[in-house]
Amino acid sequence: MSLNETVSAERLHIAFFGKRNVGKSSLVNAVTGQRLAVVSPVKGTTTDPVQKAMELLPLGPVVIIDTPGYDDEGELGALRVEKTNHVLSKTDLAVLVYDAAQGLSPEDEALLERLRERKLPVVLAANKCDLASAGAANGRPAAGESPMYVSALTGEGVQELKERLAAMGRTARTPKYILADLVSPGDPVILVIPIDESAPKGRLILPQQQTLRELLDLHCVPICCQTEELPSLLERLRTPPRLVVTDSQAFGRVSPLVPVSIPLTSFSILFARYKGQLSFLAAGAKALTRLKDGDRVLISEGCTHHRQCNDIGSVKIPGWVRRYTGKELEFSFSSGGEFPEELSGFALVIHCGGCMLNEAAMRHRIQIAQACGVPMVNYGMAIAQIHGILDRSLEPFAKELSD
Repeated sequence: MSLNETVSAERLHIAFFGKRNVGKSSLVNAVTGQRLAVVSPVKGTTTDPVQKAMELLPLGPVVIIDTPGYDDEGELGALRVEKTNHVLSKTDLAVLVYDAAQGLSPEDEALLERLRERKLPVVLAANKCDLASAGAANGRPAAGESPMYVSALTGEGVQELKERLAAMGRTARTPKYILADLVSPGDPVILVIPIDESAPKGRLILPQQQTLRELLDLHCVPICCQTEELPSLLERLRTPPRLVVTDSQAFGRVSPLVPVSIPLTSFSILFARYKGQLSFLAAGAKALTRLKDGDRVLISEGCTHHRQCNDIGSVKIPGWVRRYTGKELEFSFSSGGEFPEELSGFALVIHCGGCMLNEAAMRHRIQIAQACGVPMVNYGMAIAQIHGILDRSLEPFAKELSD
């Protein structure tokens, strides 16, 4: 992936919901100007969520998601509805599509209430307004909202819908930064990036890419090295670096090499703050000290990848946790879009940095853990706790944590 691309996890996720045959897919195609979704008059044509990263003018980079009808029936239909519910967890802006001639159904009203509970911005799109009577198309505002009347067939109202999405999209997110508040222009910042058997061939992983790019945007001076080169690099620098950021797996080797006067943290911890709730995840690290024999621990990753013989999630972290606690623990694993809605059987969740998840999806997972009363920590802070350097790795965020 080139550094000038906006990764999907950083794009606004706009999802189209609605019952079968209300024209969701046709409206998605009309909004995007592409044949993104297959359309037909047969109910249930959309069988799985379809998503595409694209530029949506006048908004900019987005991910558009078309979902199956949430009124689908039967055993297979229930699985499709479950897929639609998964999309809710990563939605930044929802479009509820319904038939203009029929108005909002009880199912629409129920979904609208769920969207409000999640505090998601919603656009009501009354589709097929070209087929509705004048009275229906100009009827009462649905559920107290102000619907937009559109026709995917004729294009009526589609441009206005895009402009509404753009206006709402610009306010749906507060601009966030990875480390802009920790550095100043001209600051040297060392990025320790081990190239070992787990490093992807010919490229950097996403947190490393994004951190490097942000430092360049901030006119800092990022200096990349591997663990072995770090001592000589520190000696050659005329002024100490403003910050050292390391891959979490190298925490144990890097920490003794960096003088305590130089702030040290990890890519994973930076992303814990960027994508989640730093204080909640930091508190979860302390739960490692309270684990008992027989406790269940969930290790979850936001992406799916080919697992190698020394994989961090399935091999290294379970081994480190067992040695650190000295307990007989039961580990479970989840990856990609799968994350349990019920966590009460677990004593702890250890989650990756979430670089492939958008903020909404990561926040949803944290909310599930909070609702179930289960502590949660991310890889970086778990590894720092295990190596006895958690407090040091959180020093750059001391004010934030105290607030």
